Amino acid sequence: MDNTLSFKTIILSLLSLLFIKVCLSFVNKGNKNKLPPGPPALPFIGHLHLLKQPLHRTLECISNQYGPATFLHFGSRQALIISSQTLAEQCLTTHDLAFANRPQLPTVMLPYLIGMTNYGPHWRRCRQIAKEEIFSAPRIEASSDIRSIEVQDMVHRLFKTYKLSEKNLNGSTHYAKLELRNIFFELFLNMTVMVIAGKRLCGDDIKDLEDMKQYREAIDGWFELSGAAKVEDFIPLMTMLDLNGVMKKMRHVTHVNEAMMQKLMEEHLHKGVGTRNTVIGRLLELQRQDPDKYSDLVIRNICMNILLGGVDTPTSTLEWTMANLLNNQDILKKAAAEIDKHVGNQQLVQESDMANLPFLQCIIKESLRIHQIQIRCRATHGTARTCATPFVAQQQIRIRIHPIAPLLSTHESREDVTVEGYNIPKGTMLILNIYQIQRDPVNWEEPTKFKPERFETDNMEGKLMIPFGMGRRSCPGELLAMREMGLVLGTLIQCFDWKTVGDEPVDLAEGPLGLTLPMAVPLRMLYRPRLAMMEVLSKL
Repeated sequence: MDNTLSFKTIILSLLSLLFIKVCLSFVNKGNKNKLPPGPPALPFIGHLHLLKQPLHRTLECISNQYGPATFLHFGSRQALIISSQTLAEQCLTTHDLAFANRPQLPTVMLPYLIGMTNYGPHWRRCRQIAKEEIFSAPRIEASSDIRSIEVQDMVHRLFKTYKLSEKNLNGSTHYAKLELRNIFFELFLNMTVMVIAGKRLCGDDIKDLEDMKQYREAIDGWFELSGAAKVEDFIPLMTMLDLNGVMKKMRHVTHVNEAMMQKLMEEHLHKGVGTRNTVIGRLLELQRQDPDKYSDLVIRNICMNILLGGVDTPTSTLEWTMANLLNNQDILKKAAAEIDKHVGNQQLVQESDMANLPFLQCIIKESLRIHQIQIRCRATHGTARTCATPFVAQQQIRIRIHPIAPLLSTHESREDVTVEGYNIPKGTMLILNIYQIQRDPVNWEEPTKFKPERFETDNMEGKLMIPFGMGRRSCPGELLAMREMGLVLGTLIQCFDWKTVGDEPVDLAEGPLGLTLPMAVPLRMLYRPRLAMMEVLSKL
């Protein structure tokens, strides 16, 4: 009897242990596959049917329904959408290394783009070279004369254009009409290529415009194709069929970019264009000392990244900034008064003046954070579109704010990682909706208002400002970008009076989203030289 009980006890114990093990395995499996919430997915395409332009606001609507961490399936790829400051900081600091890769998408075929390569030895080598040899404070200071000369040339051309325009019939000082985007594009293109190879592409003294057209095609084409969501990146069959011609366009853009950089290299090497103070010259000198580290591939990679990152982004940023200033004349007047006080009217603003112009820096920071417009929110059939705030929807008015890059460059997980209790698999795309984060009323007072004064105080601690990214994959050119934009904006405010065309505010409707967010209608404005600066402008 005792033996029978003992046998039954052993069997029951073993069965109990087996049951517990099975239960634990299911629990562990459930925990391992605990993904963030998301809307129901369709077979094969996942959530691609939900992605409509503008993408950053589509993702905002999804996040409002499912939470700040949302998991979506884009065809064969999976994506983690983050829309809160806390989770964004967690992904870019605590889990920075885990999310250090970039998704290798079929339509992004430019092999020399450091920003698009995965984290590894090649990326670390290029990053180190860029930080030490190009974007360090001494190197930026060494190229300040180039930026100063190009800004003076821009101002001279604006003043010359103004003088050639007709006067009003009543003899009063008139305003001339101007479209700024082309002015900014040519300015930053000259600045960037001068730093890279000691060559100007735009200006009154440039006779062959073919180079400038080629560079613009390369830059505009790449930004247009690389920023928008494309089905070819997520469904392999669509990549092969290329029904929309996206792959063909990207191959063309790749060819144009490669030919452009090759031409710069050959000119520098064989014709002696530029000096050792150019990026190419400096890197070629280092190549003679260490050929393996400074290979031709690395040099081309770095130069192409500087070119693509140094033209379109500051052009868009300053166009939006000027648009906001035109709609906020009190802020424009305050900035002009600051420049008059600390710089005066006997010389142009210099980069060395930036430390004495804190409000100008606040304007740039606020412009990077947010842009605001109010538009009627009606679809073509006359009904109001769905808006995030019911009261706003009822008023048929929508407040739209748009950072220059509303979706930070996409990261990808290198390994399995846990975020806020969710288990994110390796190979998951990380998309940070900066558009939503930087207008969150929890973190920003009056988030939809263009208010540079918010940066004048010391209460910015804890506020997430990441227009240049964070962590390992942040943009190394932040210091240079801020100096460039400060110099250009400060000079335009110092030298000219600005106002809108007509009595209506500037139309701040958004254009098609690439990697940057352009204005739907290029900014047109009226300007005239400030009387206090006429003497300086006449001597340029």
